[in-house]
Amino acid sequence: MVKILVTDPLHEEAIKILEEIGDVEIATGLSKEELLEKIKDVDVLVVRSGTKVTRDVIEKAEKLKVIGRAGVGVDNIDVDAATEKGIIVVNAPDASSISVAELTMGLMLAAARNIPQATASLKRGEWDRKRFKGIELYGKTLGVIGLGRIGQQVVKRAKAFGMNIIGYDPYIPKEVAERLGVELVDDINELCRRSDVITLHVPLTPKTKHIIGKEQIALMKKNAIIVNCARGGLIDEKALYEALKNKKIRAAALDVFEEEPPKNNPLLTLDNVIGTPHQGASTEEAQKAAGTIVAEQIKKVLRGELAENVVNMPNIPQEKLGKLKPYMLLAELMGNIVMQVLDGSVNRVEITYSGELSKEKTDLIKRAFLKGLLSPILLAGINLVNAPVIAKNRNINVVENTTSEEKYGNAIKINAESNNKKFSIVGSIINNKPVILEVDGYEVNFIPEGVLAIIKHIDRPGTIGKVCITLGDYGINIASMQVGRKEPGGESVMLLNLDHTVPDEVIEKIKEIPNIKDVAIVNL
Repeated sequence: MVKILVTDPLHEEAIKILEEIGDVEIATGLSKEELLEKIKDVDVLVVRSGTKVTRDVIEKAEKLKVIGRAGVGVDNIDVDAATEKGIIVVNAPDASSISVAELTMGLMLAAARNIPQATASLKRGEWDRKRFKGIELYGKTLGVIGLGRIGQQVVKRAKAFGMNIIGYDPYIPKEVAERLGVELVDDINELCRRSDVITLHVPLTPKTKHIIGKEQIALMKKNAIIVNCARGGLIDEKALYEALKNKKIRAAALDVFEEEPPKNNPLLTLDNVIGTPHQGASTEEAQKAAGTIVAEQIKKVLRGELAENVVNMPNIPQEKLGKLKPYMLLAELMGNIVMQVLDGSVNRVEITYSGELSKEKTDLIKRAFLKGLLSPILLAGINLVNAPVIAKNRNINVVENTTSEEKYGNAIKINAESNNKKFSIVGSIINNKPVILEVDGYEVNFIPEGVLAIIKHIDRPGTIGKVCITLGDYGINIASMQVGRKEPGGESVMLLNLDHTVPDEVIEKIKEIPNIKDVAIVNL
């Protein structure tokens, strides 16, 4: 009999499914020592976010075959340790999409019609109808920032309200937006100028932090409403507070905050701010879906069927996995760099393998590259299994080739194209570390980690110095630097490893320096 251990609260429907396939023990609130003892003879472990499935827990598991995470993220699970031991990890990435989309619509309506404020007034014994006069959503323009799973669900619901929809998502092809009935805009400032309501559905990254800042808020209509059910930190809360306090915009409806729970947040003192305590996924249906989806995934794995939400792919020989794993890490890093450099909708990717890699089955390397390519632009849920499907849905054409060229031995070369830009990169494993050996045809040698500045320029005296001075003026320290060039005085590339991320203001200053052709900041 399969032994299943559930260590976090799980919906009863999920428990029923698990009971069909094994003997279920529910033991919530275990200490680490208790978990280490129980895990020894368990076949399946099911958790939510509370249980930390660390390497030592996995190493103690003598029979463990599957770990199920009833939810999206797997930050509380050491996936690498599970993979090394041949344990499959599954999750439920789509469980909360509809719940978050519905909360977005609910907050949108509540802000437009002043529902929380009117309710509080009524409970105080007041009857002040004029004070709470609202606006209709019908005929208004909704600006959607981020057209992933949740953003698309919001679009569907907003259309039912008769809203006109524009979207900002540089990683979504126009044909996908057209199928949704969304007008894509290239500039977030244009979206802010045109929208009556703005809703955010993007991950929090160095690039998206304060994507709505003082400049964007200043462009908004006086009656504009901002809704954020994605991540705290996407909106500059200080700028938002000033705008709302001075009635520069109509209202804000927030489910997430930069600090959670918010402590002495001045936004919560304003009458034109409504909020909820990060409860986008807190519905009966979402919790049921998270549990039942992961239970069905576990059932498929145990039956030897293909499970759609496998986070890792451990079902290959350990010897083969050990050989490919360094190149999978390299490919994932290269994918991350490519997306951040192109900074737009990637149309085509060509992956070329050389050396011994040209003789290997490279599907895992390709999947790792696509995982890295897509992870900077998705909220969650991207993994080795679903990365090719998501790439296909975004119309990313992926081609694999091999070459007999031995210039760098075992190496991976990527040629990628967006709507208006091309980029190439070559990488290999040297001394057991991923190393980038070429950028756009220029020979370099650097380890991809931390914050990188990739700057195209004309090789003229003083150009590099001016870049360094500009960074120094803003307190940004350079950890290391190198330059790749083909001939003196021609086009070159400088690569800087930086100790701090680079604000947009600094990037613009560097672009203004004579002989600078292009600046890309990559956060790894």
